[in-house]
Amino acid sequence: MNSFKNLLFVLCFSATSFCFAQEKQKITIEYAGRGYTDPDIEDGALVFLRDESQQVHFIHKGVNMWCDKAIYYEDQDYIEAFSNVIMKQGDSINMVAKYVEYSGKTQLAFARGNVVLTEPQSVLTTDKLYFDRNRQLAYYNTKGKVVRDSSGTITSQVGRFYMNSKKYQFTKDVVLVNPEYTLNTERLDFFTENGHAYLFGPSTIVGETSTIYSERGFYNTNNDTGYFQRNAQIDYDNRIVEGDSLFFDRNKSFASATNNITITDTINKSIVRGHYAEVWRDKDSLFITKRALAVTVQEQDSVYVHADTLMVTGKEDNRITRAFHNARLYKSDLAGKADSIHVNHKTGLMQMLNLSRFSSADAFATKRKPILWNLGNQMTGDTIHLISDVKTEKLDSLKVFNNAFLVSKDTLSEDGYNQTKGQRLIGLFRDNELYNVDIIKNAEVIYYSRNAENELVGINKSKSGSINLKIENKEIEEIRLIQQIDGELYPESKFPKSGRRLRGFDWRGEERPLSVDDLFKNDPPLQLPIIKGLEDYVPPEAFVDNSVNERIEKAGKETPNKPNKAARNLPKKTIVMPLNPKERAGKEKTVKETTAKVEKEVKKTETRKDDNNKEPKDKREGQ
Repeated sequence: MNSFKNLLFVLCFSATSFCFAQEKQKITIEYAGRGYTDPDIEDGALVFLRDESQQVHFIHKGVNMWCDKAIYYEDQDYIEAFSNVIMKQGDSINMVAKYVEYSGKTQLAFARGNVVLTEPQSVLTTDKLYFDRNRQLAYYNTKGKVVRDSSGTITSQVGRFYMNSKKYQFTKDVVLVNPEYTLNTERLDFFTENGHAYLFGPSTIVGETSTIYSERGFYNTNNDTGYFQRNAQIDYDNRIVEGDSLFFDRNKSFASATNNITITDTINKSIVRGHYAEVWRDKDSLFITKRALAVTVQEQDSVYVHADTLMVTGKEDNRITRAFHNARLYKSDLAGKADSIHVNHKTGLMQMLNLSRFSSADAFATKRKPILWNLGNQMTGDTIHLISDVKTEKLDSLKVFNNAFLVSKDTLSEDGYNQTKGQRLIGLFRDNELYNVDIIKNAEVIYYSRNAENELVGINKSKSGSINLKIENKEIEEIRLIQQIDGELYPESKFPKSGRRLRGFDWRGEERPLSVDDLFKNDPPLQLPIIKGLEDYVPPEAFVDNSVNERIEKAGKETPNKPNKAARNLPKKTIVMPLNPKERAGKEKTVKETTAKVEKEVKKTETRKDDNNKEPKDKREGQ
């Protein structure tokens, strides 16, 4: 006993180190204010207490530990530290807790009570923490919180921190809260040095102006950019962007999408599809290409516009759609083609434009001219304006500027065509059917006149200042020649075949889209880029793995007659469930339902189209 008191004296006043056998391997007692043995605890257990000047201080293989009280088990090289425990590893890792256990043999530590682990980039707070110094791995399973100034606060039920790679691996109920957004996910890998976050499983990032959902994603918390895959979508208030791969820039309010894209406008009930898109939220603009298709849902019908490129700009109450290069239009009672189509959704004006770079002598100029089909009528001209009533969503009027040409097939003759041409054409619609047409200036007509029994009376060929046509039941019922210059009704036998076509006649019935699929006829083969994708999820390693078990077993063999303290307070093995998409909750579920609703309305209108197109074969051919 006296020898031990002398030893304490040396510890207190000489401040020399107190070491046991195997000095390089065992825990070193650097300082203690007072020490004694306590057989009530365990034979050979040494109790150390702090004094007024400083705490008890231990050192082991680069780790310094301070506490108010410590119990050291010499034979197992195991220490229990109580009250205001501080544990430092090098210059970068610092941990404080109310209680710590540490094994010098296994280099495993267990901390409990207001545990705070600090490294240069983050602070971890939890109730219990396990630390394997060999693997430089910290682990908690009693809920933890990590704070990184520029990224926000991350909480989870289970977490691991790999100190060498500066990587956190969070699982179960993971939430990252930032002043700009809140991130929820099943699993998150987070790197403290660069702020990179990797999301696995159903995940959402909810901000003031956007909601992101994906089942595999990457987010840079430093510059607020992200990359998302697997059922990925971005909800920009009234516009939902979906695609195989999405890029997002919060600061620029910008998103881009690649492959199998659907963009849904929930206010205007419209859908845009394609394989590459860019969305600028603050500018209310959308750009999409590669099999681009815009669908506007109406009460009884849907309008489909396809082109090489589509642009949608403007607020929902003043939106403009532009389709350029090989633009095509399809509706159940209307179809059209032009190089470019411009639609003002506020006024209901749709402009079909020709390519100005093509001269009239160009071989492609005729085919590139805007063309419109309504029921059995074909209309062409240099420019076509189609006006709809925005309230009733029905066609109102039609204007064709320069080289206006109206053609309809005479259904009872083999190759007869009713033709009207002039400088301009103005048409009026009733219930989406053309019923009145005025051809203005330099008007010409060839018309197959029939009686009530549909017998051919003759072929009328006339010229006049202007012509008015009355159309009923898809047939011309009346022709009025205004300021007639000349004209004659010829018997069919006396009407020369060479004169049966007006100059500029071009029947293009074979080009008419009869379905949505026809809009994509003659498109070049689609070659989509291969998306490399994010790395697959690497399941977290068990804290107690084979190497830990081997160290614990080896430590116990040296004191076979005593309980192995190195095996105390080990975490229970947890089962990591596979990543399975689950039903989305809250706002993201509402987004999904909204998109599905618009899609359903589109399908309804497509069904109506199919029903309307089920006409007798000879009737379709007559058109």
